[in-house]
Amino acid sequence: MADGILEINDSSFDGEVLQSEKPVLVDFWAPWCGPCKAIGPIIEDLSGTFGDKIKFVKCNVDDNPVTPNKYGIKSIPTLIFFDKGDLVNQIIGLVAKTQLEDAINNLL
Repeated sequence: MADGILEINDSSFDGEVLQSEKPVLVDFWAPWCGPCKAIGPIIEDLSGTFGDKIKFVKCNVDDNPVTPNKYGIKSIPTLIFFDKGDLVNQIIGLVAKTQLEDAINNLL
């Protein structure tokens, strides 16, 4: 896992995401997902830029079915933005880096 991006699971989700002091971007992904692999480097790059202001985490949907089910995730990659434990934005699918930057700036 890239520096600055934390791998979370069903049991660590509440503590790392919902109770986070910083806003959080959660990347729901799977190793077999082509678009997930494509968006991964974009998220890594953004974590280098915004990592001091926002927490970046990844959740493998194959290994952790409870959390994706709780949030109704049907397609991956799905990026969910949380602030103070509240879901504030969601992006589904492979999108341009500029769209993710806009979403992060809106969160901040």
